[in-house]
Amino acid sequence: MAKFVPKKAFFENKVFIVFDGVYEPDEDTFLIAENLAVNAGEEVLDVGSGCGILSVLSADKAKAVVAVDLNPDAVKCTKRNAMINDVSKRVDAVRGDLFEPLSKGALFDLVLFNAPYLPTENEKPSSWIDYAWSGGKKGRELIDRFIAHASKHLKPEGRILLVQSTLSDVNETLRKFSKQGFDACVLAEKKIAFETITLILAKRRRA
Repeated sequence: MAKFVPKKAFFENKVFIVFDGVYEPDEDTFLIAENLAVNAGEEVLDVGSGCGILSVLSADKAKAVVAVDLNPDAVKCTKRNAMINDVSKRVDAVRGDLFEPLSKGALFDLVLFNAPYLPTENEKPSSWIDYAWSGGKKGRELIDRFIAHASKHLKPEGRILLVQSTLSDVNETLRKFSKQGFDACVLAEKKIAFETITLILAKRRRA
């Protein structure tokens, strides 16, 4: 019988195991990772943590990281990678839909979201891995829900990093952030094949 060898992902000097059925870090993940700036002592929320790469990177400086994913295998994978990289005491991985697992008063300095942004015809994903990329008919189902509720869990001087594709209308994301009282801009981009992966930075609008 062949021995199962888990997939691995690498970033800088860190190694991450990727369980079957868990989103493997790709261009969108690395676009956030390359632009991730966490200050010492901050509290970070990683929405849709996948294998936990962004949670682990954040935990190098953060006081605490909460990692949320709907996929139970992703939650387990995040916990494993936090242990492998010696940050498990600062990473709390929980299962849930966007902000649903959080207590009402939970506030963060930085919120990360590698959004499921690909337009899909199917109304509901057919497997856990599908949830990682399926964004509904316009690719905006999770993005719009995230924007509508993000401010409830962000500290006054906090910030959001959200990744999406030009396939799911970046300008609409900027408009919706603005309606929610944020100043948002494109922080970085990466052109791949038939789309451009875009990293958006959003901060509360100053009075």
